[in-house]
Amino acid sequence: MVNLGNSWDEILKDEFEKDYYKKIRKFLVYEYNHYKIYPDMYDIFNALKMCDYNDIKVVIIGQDPYHEEGQAHGLCFSVKKGIKTPPSLVNIYKELQDDLGCYIPDNGFLEKWAKQGVLLLNNVLTVRQGLANSHKTCGWETFTDRVIEELNKREKPIVFMFWGANAKKKELLVTNPNHYILKAAHPSPLSAFNGFFGCKHFSKANEFLKKNGMEPIDWQIENIGIDYKVQK
Repeated sequence: MVNLGNSWDEILKDEFEKDYYKKIRKFLVYEYNHYKIYPDMYDIFNALKMCDYNDIKVVIIGQDPYHEEGQAHGLCFSVKKGIKTPPSLVNIYKELQDDLGCYIPDNGFLEKWAKQGVLLLNNVLTVRQGLANSHKTCGWETFTDRVIEELNKREKPIVFMFWGANAKKKELLVTNPNHYILKAAHPSPLSAFNGFFGCKHFSKANEFLKKNGMEPIDWQIENIGIDYKVQK
């Protein structure tokens, strides 16, 4: 039984009883018993646990969890404290520096964003070690589509950031004119120069939130004093 500990429990209660989700659960039982799967099974739904439905201000969609040891903890683009900042997140930090003057921190732990109402949701919520997108077809996309559809129903405005082709597929689910859609290339080193750098999504999001009577997001992630430099 999934327990998210907030209003998502009521909103998604029927989802966890549907046939497709039962197939996901059966699939995951096998995968966790036979392979190294990320994140830890107790961290799969951290994005939803940390962001109550009514408190969400911004939605950022990732592809699937990081697939190397110790990285993934249920928030897209975020890594645990003490883990080297991945290249895509370094590029996100670079855009934040250019857009809002934020310094580039020594860690990639984004829980601060989640606690302010930034839903850091991967399209697919689990992955097999060393194999990106290995759980792509197990059914998670149906579940995360449902999350976006429920958010789309909300009258209170939300900023949706869709980065890259994978994330942009979910744009079709956002039809409510109250919400604000921002699109750009993925921050990966392979594509960041094709439209992510210079997108200024963070300042645009904050301007929209303020316009709609909400507190802007404090995007600055503080240093924690770890003993390595972020990846370049």
